[in-house]
Amino acid sequence: MQTTSPHPLRSVLYVPAANDKALAKVAGLACDAVIVDLEDAVAPEEKTTARERMVRFFADRERDGRPVAVRINALASEWGADDLEAAHACRPDAILLPKVETPRDVLEANDRLDGAEAAPGLALWAMVETPRAILNLGPIAELGRNRGARLACLVAGTNDLVKETGVAMTADRQWLLAWLQQIVLAARAGGLVALDGVSNDFRDLDALARECRQGAAMGFDGKTLIHPAQIGPADLAFSPSAEEVAQAERIVAAFAAPGNENKGVLSVDGRMTERLHLDQANRLLAKAGRRTGEETA
Repeated sequence: MQTTSPHPLRSVLYVPAANDKALAKVAGLACDAVIVDLEDAVAPEEKTTARERMVRFFADRERDGRPVAVRINALASEWGADDLEAAHACRPDAILLPKVETPRDVLEANDRLDGAEAAPGLALWAMVETPRAILNLGPIAELGRNRGARLACLVAGTNDLVKETGVAMTADRQWLLAWLQQIVLAARAGGLVALDGVSNDFRDLDALARECRQGAAMGFDGKTLIHPAQIGPADLAFSPSAEEVAQAERIVAAFAAPGNENKGVLSVDGRMTERLHLDQANRLLAKAGRRTGEETA
């Protein structure tokens, strides 16, 4: 099973909740989604002010259909419980939980939301950023199959993984690749969206583009970003190419042709093409915003 978001999540921008100017610019940005950040982007002495600014941001914003999430501080921290309560009251699309290490971390937040009568449709996203989280990915992701748990997305926290493990952060991310692939695998097993970690040098758009292409090839749905300049390269890398769209359309058309509706395998462009390839083609066209043969039939 593979769950896709009803909205594309190619470019997901962190915006510090303490920064009024950054929050004011959100409406004019072309990213697919926004994460209002109360955690890493906010200094300890600014936590309370950031929470107040987040509340004001949600009160003033005009909803445009684009998902907006809030990253709270860990529930075990001195700010976490107040963050969760304030974020829930703002009615975001999702609440991003940092430092998730076990299924219990997700279920605890879920239990608190149940007690507060959370709005229908509120999702939980989980940061995967510690060695323990990597070791427990299977059980964490399995919560995606339990609708009551609200878990909808895994977000790679690459900077914290580097810090916690001591591996080198190289340009090709070679020491992180195995763990990143585990995140994708777990997300697919649980029917969850998977978002790649951030690229730290927002001035180096070539490096960002390489990471985005790498993440897309690994199966991530999109990338978390730290600067608006990174939006365009992320959208490009995580969007199907014109060639891929054309090939997918040919596959859909071949299976929709008279006499082929019930066939299990066809030759398309000289290649053996099975119904699993038809499923992949339909997903790709949906990601590209195209109507598929099944939708138009």
